[in-house]
Amino acid sequence: MTIQTTNWHDRAKSVTLPSRPFIDGAYVDARTNETFDCIFPGDGRLLVKVASCGQDDVDAAVKSGRAAFESGAWSRMPPIERKRILMRFSELILANRDELALLETLNVGKPIANSYNGDVPSAANCIAWYAEAIDKVYGEVAATSHDMTTLIVREPLGVVAAVVPWNYPLSMAAWKLGPALATGNSVVLKPAEQSPFTALKIAELAIEAGIPRGVLNVVPGLGHIAGKALGLHMDVDCVGFTGSTEVGGYFMQYSGQSNIKRIGLELGGKSPQVVLADCDDLDFAAQTIAAGIFGNSGQVCNAGSRLIVEDKIKDKLLEKIMAHATALTPGDPLSPETKLGSIVTEEQMMRVLGYIDAGRADGAKVVAGGRRVRSETGGFFIEPTVFDSVANNMRIAQEEIFGPVLSTITVRDFDEAMTVANDTIYGLAAGVWTGSVKNAHRAAKTIKAGVVWVNCFDRGLFSVPFGGFKQSGFGRDKSLHAMDKYSDLKAIWFAH
Repeated sequence: MTIQTTNWHDRAKSVTLPSRPFIDGAYVDARTNETFDCIFPGDGRLLVKVASCGQDDVDAAVKSGRAAFESGAWSRMPPIERKRILMRFSELILANRDELALLETLNVGKPIANSYNGDVPSAANCIAWYAEAIDKVYGEVAATSHDMTTLIVREPLGVVAAVVPWNYPLSMAAWKLGPALATGNSVVLKPAEQSPFTALKIAELAIEAGIPRGVLNVVPGLGHIAGKALGLHMDVDCVGFTGSTEVGGYFMQYSGQSNIKRIGLELGGKSPQVVLADCDDLDFAAQTIAAGIFGNSGQVCNAGSRLIVEDKIKDKLLEKIMAHATALTPGDPLSPETKLGSIVTEEQMMRVLGYIDAGRADGAKVVAGGRRVRSETGGFFIEPTVFDSVANNMRIAQEEIFGPVLSTITVRDFDEAMTVANDTIYGLAAGVWTGSVKNAHRAAKTIKAGVVWVNCFDRGLFSVPFGGFKQSGFGRDKSLHAMDKYSDLKAIWFAH
């Protein structure tokens, strides 16, 4: 069976939907009777009620993680053996590709082709990349006097809480699990309440791979209950969080109110796509800019949501982008032919539509899209939307919409483009489009963002760090730099 020949609707009728926390190596009943609804955003139907973990469940998960860590079963396992097990974990993720892709699409409404061809193999590759890194990261020997030898070694922190979002549930979990497990930590994973399925499934695969029980625990639950409990927990050593800037601020507070735990934050974005008049390929720019805001229905932290374009080429470029927007029609997430799926929840759909209304009210002009579609299905779909005549002080230009909405801001020259690009609280990513090497370098150095793409957008490798400046957070996911968040440096002095 292939993705094209599989009847995903039939598969969805028989797939097992995990709904209980995974603690100490097994699915267990939650210590609370509370649940939350998991809804399929493609048609609005209830899939299953999932256990909503509370303080007692979080305590049990952290206790299990701490016991596993202190036992040394994972934290002191020889690196070559930890590598072998994580490679097996990666292989099992790929071996369960069909089921994981289906669970991901049922949770968040993204096209099954994206889940199958993108999210699942990406997660497996991430785990494998960090597995390969385990026995290739070395300590240091410092330069000291002849009667001293000083070693600088890395040690795991202990228990790491990984709190991940709903837009790429499996991929974002892997971005945390890969480096945290590779460095020898135990992990308590809290998926977003909208998307617990794949997190719960891979916990079972981790045990099958040989990861000792207690090293990976999963607690589904609400952010203000389970997430807060992890943030305030006195026996959690680190929180790795991806999500909104608002919630990231809460975790900073929780750290100060508890044990000054390590915090790593990858937060919101309002990424500019700066197109200068000397751009020499407007067709490719338009295609890439459209993909950069409409992909995953705009539910991407680094989505290129602000088009900052010089007035000399604005009309020509905007016409090309609008053609891509109008050709991209939301469809059934379980159809292999669908390129654009749904918004994750009804609440998020209404939030995005509210921003579209706000843009109109502020005087911006909708030139493509702007409506809910496929409402007869019961699902949550919004067509790709393009605004023109946007001022950078408008809400749609300043606030993270997290939907398929592009705001076009016209500027006169390079200097104004740079001023507008940096006029935001965020600094996650940016795109620059120019045929001038000089302008490319000037722009890349001027824009305050953790990632700048020049004449491309949303490129990534696990060897390259990802993260933001300003209120887009701090610390890095991906690359060897991600391992810094989950380990501590120890200096050891030997006198002789």
